[in-house]
Amino acid sequence: MIETSQSASPRRPRTVAYTMSRFPKITETFILIEMLELERQGVRVEIFPLIREREPVQHADAQRMVERAHFCRLFSRPVLDAQIYWLLRRPGAYLRAWWRAVRGNLESPKFLSRALVVVPKAAYAARRMVELDVDHLHAHYATHPALLAYVVHLLTGIPYSFTVHAHDLYVERPMLGEKVAAASFVVAISEFNRRMLIDLYGATAEERVIVVHCGIDPALFRPRERREPGELFTIACVASLAGYKGQRYLIDACDVLHQRGVPFQCLLVGEGEDRPHLEAQIRRLGLTDHVRLLGAQPRHNVSELLQQVDALALPSVVMPNGKMEGIPVALMEALAAEIPVVATAISGIPELVRDGETGLLVPERDAAALAEALLRLYTDRDLGRRLASAGRQLVLREFNLEHSVAQLRTLFERDWRMDGQRPLLCEIEA
Repeated sequence: MIETSQSASPRRPRTVAYTMSRFPKITETFILIEMLELERQGVRVEIFPLIREREPVQHADAQRMVERAHFCRLFSRPVLDAQIYWLLRRPGAYLRAWWRAVRGNLESPKFLSRALVVVPKAAYAARRMVELDVDHLHAHYATHPALLAYVVHLLTGIPYSFTVHAHDLYVERPMLGEKVAAASFVVAISEFNRRMLIDLYGATAEERVIVVHCGIDPALFRPRERREPGELFTIACVASLAGYKGQRYLIDACDVLHQRGVPFQCLLVGEGEDRPHLEAQIRRLGLTDHVRLLGAQPRHNVSELLQQVDALALPSVVMPNGKMEGIPVALMEALAAEIPVVATAISGIPELVRDGETGLLVPERDAAALAEALLRLYTDRDLGRRLASAGRQLVLREFNLEHSVAQLRTLFERDWRMDGQRPLLCEIEA
């Protein structure tokens, strides 16, 4: 556990730059609320997304952040000027950044092509960060955002860190060892991720990787008002419609409940590439009156929905290529609202959903076991209330946004230079 600092009083507002692949992205609201909370705690945040997300902005807070973000197009004058700027002022560092990015991605044509985009954008970001007196750079995801942070560090000396979530560790790891070694610290969202990084990179990871759980604001997910069981048992699943989320097994479990005569409805919140397959499965099983696809929903809609449901199910699976969940935010939100949850025992999920204590765990890809767990919650409402109450207390202690961001802020403070000293490049130019 990290002890958080409350006494720092810098001469100027400290600035942390954030980078991510796409912004604003509805499935990555956790990044938005983390930045907002960091600013609430007195740190200025500058945002450097690699790509401007074109989907409609769902949150007013996101719109305000979009208006402040530093977007750049690859073929633009500011990006071209940044290449010339670094080539003239720090040619060795600039060419070394290119060499390492190309060399580190040669085995993957996909990642190599994206590295050729990231490096020029990183050069632009590096120049702007120096102008903005950025003290620290933090990236979400260990793939392209962490590469941008790595290149900015090579060019400017600005210390960086990054958060490792799921696919960026379990599936795609280009240059990850180099990124870990050059980082001031690495945030793992679970102990599972931390152990995996240590297994991969040994002492280098052990001395740098720190667990900081993603957090939510429990005030946004108030405990549901206690009500007597109604005739209809309502199940929700809040997740993108993707194979590793496992909705197909939930629909199969719904078929079991239907055959057992349970009066229920199942609401699937989210959007994604699996939607046509799930719609076909629902029709094939004759569940169109019981299972509904609600599409992607903004945060406040999800909060209201949780007031109407009796259980949340998230039957995540490990895909053949290793892709799987980290710790789904939807589970934190449901427990904060005191909704009993059923999930699968993979990745870091058991750190939140402790079987028989804060929720029910079932084996992955086991629709029968999932149906039995849901049936237990339907028939034993006292069990559901006990699990959900304990789950909310765990979220308040260990998955609380304010506390998680305070931990991050303390880590950032370790790298802040005393007396407002500028980054390395500014020292060179002086």
